[in-house]
Amino acid sequence: MTLLDPVWTSLLYLAAAVFFILALRGLSSPRTARRGNLIGAFGALLAVVTVFLSARLDNIPWIIGAIAVGTAVAAPVARRVKMTQMPQLVALFNGVGGGAAALVALLELSHTGDPWVRLAIVFTLLVGAVSFAGSGVTFAKLQELMTTRPVVFPGLPVVMAAVLLAAVGTGVAVVLTGSLPLAVLLMVLGLAAGALLVLPVGGADVPIVISLLNAFTGLAVAASGVVLGNVLLVVAGTLVGASGTILTRAMAAAMGRSVAGILFGAFKGGSTAGSTVVSERPVRSSSAEDVAVLLGYAQRVIIVPGYGLAVAQGQHTAAELALALEARGIVVDFAIHPVAGRMPGHMNVLLAEANVPYESLKEMGEINSEFRTADVALVVGANDVVNPAAKTSSGSPIYGMPILEVAEARQVIFLKRSMRPGFAGIENDLLYEPQTSLLFGDAKDSLAKVLGAVKAL
Repeated sequence: MTLLDPVWTSLLYLAAAVFFILALRGLSSPRTARRGNLIGAFGALLAVVTVFLSARLDNIPWIIGAIAVGTAVAAPVARRVKMTQMPQLVALFNGVGGGAAALVALLELSHTGDPWVRLAIVFTLLVGAVSFAGSGVTFAKLQELMTTRPVVFPGLPVVMAAVLLAAVGTGVAVVLTGSLPLAVLLMVLGLAAGALLVLPVGGADVPIVISLLNAFTGLAVAASGVVLGNVLLVVAGTLVGASGTILTRAMAAAMGRSVAGILFGAFKGGSTAGSTVVSERPVRSSSAEDVAVLLGYAQRVIIVPGYGLAVAQGQHTAAELALALEARGIVVDFAIHPVAGRMPGHMNVLLAEANVPYESLKEMGEINSEFRTADVALVVGANDVVNPAAKTSSGSPIYGMPILEVAEARQVIFLKRSMRPGFAGIENDLLYEPQTSLLFGDAKDSLAKVLGAVKAL
C-alpha cells in the first residue's frame, strides 16, 4: 500500500524535474546562483519524499539510518570547506555519485533477464566506476596528496587500450550471461580505466577533467534510471550530463585547448603542467607605500584576482581597497578569467562573498579592451591567466589559451607570495618587464598594508 497513486507520483516527479531545470538556469549567473542552488536542493528533497510516499520500500530503518549518517557527515564538511577546496569537494561528490550508480546497477543485475536492461546496467557499471576512480585521482591531485603533474609511464597508451578492450568484451559477456562475477570484473576494469584516464592529466587541466567526470556521473545516473524504471533519475542524470559536457567544452575553449588535447596531451608533451624551476632573474620589488601611491593617484585601476587571493582569504580586504579607491574618484573593476582559481566562477563566488557589486565583475571578453586605458593593473595571486607566453611562445604548455591583457596597462603590480610559478608550473615573463613591480607577501596581509597606506594619502 502506498500513499500516492501513480498520477500524483508522476506530477510530483514532473515538478521536481522543473525545479532542476530552474536550478540550472539560476546557476548560470552569479546574481541568481544562490537562489538556483536552493531551488535545486528543494527539487531533490521533493524527489526523495515522493519516492518514500509512492514506492513499497523494504528495510526502511536501514534507509533512514543511511540518510542520517550521510547528513551527519556531509553537513559539517560542507559548512567548513574553504573556497580554495571547493574543486576537491566537487570531485568527491562526482565520485560518490558515480560509485553509487554503479553499485545500484550491480545489485539490480540479478533482478532482470532483459538484455536491454542489462545493457543499461553494463553502461552504468563502467561509466560509474570510471567516474569514481577518476574523481578520486583528481581529488588527490588538487589536494596535493600526489603530484599535480602528469603521471605517465612507457606503454601507458597500450595499457589503457587493453583495459578498454577488456571492459568492452566483459560488458558484452555480462549482457549475454548476466554473470555477477563478470559484472564485478567490469567494475574493476572501470576503476582502472578511470585512474589511467586522469593520471596523465596535470596542471591547469585538472579542474576541467572534474567537469568532464561530472558529465560521466550524470550519464551513469541517467542509465541507472533506465535500470530502475525511474523517469526522474533519467531526467536529472541527463541534465547533469548535458550541463557537465557544455561546461567542459566552455572551459576547454577558455584554455584554448581541445578536450582530447587535455586528456591525452601529456603523451606528446601538451599538458598545461610545465617546469617548476624558479628563475633567478632580477625583478623590481615595491613596498606597500609605493603601491598605494600608484593606486591612489590613478584614474583607472583593474584588479585581477586569482587563486592566491582565495588561499589568503583576502577577498574582503580587496573589496575594501576597491571601495577606498572609488571614494577617491578612481574607477575600479575586477577582471575575471573563466578559469581563474580552480573552477569556473571561483572568483565570482569569492568576490560575491565580499559583497563586491556584480557590475564591477567584468568577464575577460568585456574587460580585455579596457586594459590599455588602465593606469594600474593589480594582479592578486594570479599568474597563468595573465601570462603572455600563451600568445607569444608556441612551445609553452599554455600556448593558445586566451588571457587577460594585463601587459597593456601602464603599470602592472603583482602581489605574490614568492617567485614560484602558477598552477601550470611555467614562468611568467611579464614579471620581468620594466612596467611591472612586485609586492611580496601573503595576499591578504599585502592588501591590508596597501589599504592602510591608501587611506593615509
